[in-house]
Amino acid sequence: MAWLYLIIAGIFEIVWAMGLKCSQGFAKLLPSLITLGAMVVSFYFLALATKSLPIGTAYAIWTGIGALGTVLLGMILFNEPVNILRIVFLCLILVGIFGLKITST
Repeated sequence: MAWLYLIIAGIFEIVWAMGLKCSQGFAKLLPSLITLGAMVVSFYFLALATKSLPIGTAYAIWTGIGALGTVLLGMILFNEPVNILRIVFLCLILVGIFGLKITST
């Protein structure tokens, strides 16, 4: 269950990161509330995951999921730059996530 909790935490990290953009610096109420709610959910599931996963592994994977998803959605939703080097580095984050997963106990 810890890995499922960690994936859920990572997904909600993406939600709150995107919410920060949509809230325009917490100037818009609904996106701000969604952002704050997603932060709470993300931290809650991260806390559950760290009950049985090493903190270094859990934190690195949580931030990796968040970074990967946020960059991809930024490219799709906000027309952020898409180039071969960005894709290569995103793949490296993905490799790091899988590497940490398969080497953790």
